[in-house]
Parts: sequence; structure tokens; C-alpha cells
Amino acid sequence: MSTISIIGSGDMAAAIGGLAAKAGYTVEVMSRDAANAQVLAEQLGAGATTGRFGTAPAGDMVILAVPYSAVLDVMKQYGEALAGKLLVDITNPVAPDFTSFVTPEDSFGAQEIAKAAPADAEVVKAFNTHFTHVLADGPVEGRPLDVFIAGDGAQAKVRVSAFIESLGLRPMDTGPLLMARTLEHACLLSLGLIAHSVKHTNFSIGVSLLG
Repeated sequence: MSTISIIGSGDMAAAIGGLAAKAGYTVEVMSRDAANAQVLAEQLGAGATTGRFGTAPAGDMVILAVPYSAVLDVMKQYGEALAGKLLVDITNPVAPDFTSFVTPEDSFGAQEIAKAAPADAEVVKAFNTHFTHVLADGPVEGRPLDVFIAGDGAQAKVRVSAFIESLGLRPMDTGPLLMARTLEHACLLSLGLIAHSVKHTNFSIGVSLLG
């Protein structure tokens, strides 16, 4: 198995990193707070390592597991250190009112990240429609969780899909990166369900294939 780099040391970094470590990947954790990165690496075990924030990640696939409010600054600090990398954007640029976005009206989160990335880096949206604890728990009653992805590079999506499958999850390709806007709206859908009908976060959005 190869190395997967994760920028961030919060709950989503722990959830994805935990699944990756169990699947046999070497996980590299990178965080502004080196102590937090070390704690997470020790928690993950399985030979997980830490990398210095702002330097070139060891893995060719890099999970951007930081809040959207911080991700563009992270992209700026890494700069060309991310050249040639496959960047997996898991962010949701939701505004404090939980009904709108902080991105420009003519754009969306994944597009803003792609603009900030080196020209030869590829961005694929994934994992943004799951709550942390649901993702960390993985398959439920033998049914894999659906992970929706969007991206412009066919090979990049193949690689991300293979990674998702190796975690025991089911990748669902929604199309080009433009569809990441719709996936970001799916976050608002989940927030609406919490507020008005489901009333808790112990659920996931997925697809039931009939027939």
C-alpha cells in the first residue's frame, strides 16, 4: 500500500486516517500544530508518520482535512509543494447561518481550491457529505457508505475511487468538478434534515439501487 498524506489533525482527519490505516496505508499527518499531528499519528498507529507543515507531502494523494475557512490559506502556504499532487477536497464552505455559502456567487468551494492549487495539481471533491462519526464507523450492517466524488480528471477520479473502495466504502461519481457545487449543497440538505426532521446526525446520504 502507498502513503496517504492528510493536512489537518481534527475529527475528519482522524476518521479518514483511521480507515486508511486499517486498510494498510501508511498515513502521513501534517498540521500547523505539530503536537496535534503527533498525537493523531500515535492514535492511528500502523506506522503513521508526521510531516512538517508547508513542505511537500510524502503521498501523491493529499486529503485536505481542514475547515474551508482555513483551506485557502493552507493552499497559499504550501504553494508549489503541492505541485503534481492529487488533492482531495472534503470541505464545505457553509456560512454561519447554515443556509448559504461564503464563496462568491459565481463560484464554489472546490473551484476556489482548484484556483489556488498549482497548475499541475488535480482536485477531486469527496467525503464532504458525511458526518465524522458516521464516516469513522464505516459500513453499517454490511452496507458500505456512499462517497460522492466530482472532478475533471478521469484518472484522478479512478484513483480516488480505488482509495474509497479500499476503505470499505462505495464511490459514486457525480461528474466534473462543477458538480462539487451540488455536493456542497448536499451539506445544506443534511443541515436542513437535522433542523427540521431527522433531529440528529446519525445518518448518511446515499443511493439505493432498485432492481
